[in-house]
Amino acid sequence: MNKKIISSAALLGMIAIILGAFGAHALKKVLTIEQLATFETGVRYQMYHALFLLFIGTNNLITEKRKNKIYNLTLLGVIFFSGSIYLLATNSLLPFDFKTFGFITPIGGVFLISAWFLLFFDLIKPIKKEK
Repeated sequence: MNKKIISSAALLGMIAIILGAFGAHALKKVLTIEQLATFETGVRYQMYHALFLLFIGTNNLITEKRKNKIYNLTLLGVIFFSGSIYLLATNSLLPFDFKTFGFITPIGGVFLISAWFLLFFDLIKPIKKEK
């Protein structure tokens, strides 16, 4: 499980860097300042959560069961949150109007918040003593 989490973290981080560079160079010429700032928000949150998954995958204080739940919530959250932000920011360049799917962004945010809550909850619960 840890290898899967760390590999996913590396992939998300790499994609965030690629998209950040793409936004800073190619999209800078075709998007408004507001659209570019929105796109950068998606990149920033994707990178935050790539680092979050890297932490989860290398942490021994979190149970494997909890790691799996956090991983799934984070992955879905990044796809829904950052993915929808990318589509909404570049909506003017695309043939389909993605504004109708704007409701996906807060759902992704709830997934990300839930992942952080599970981490918090797992770390504050008392450790069971072995008999």
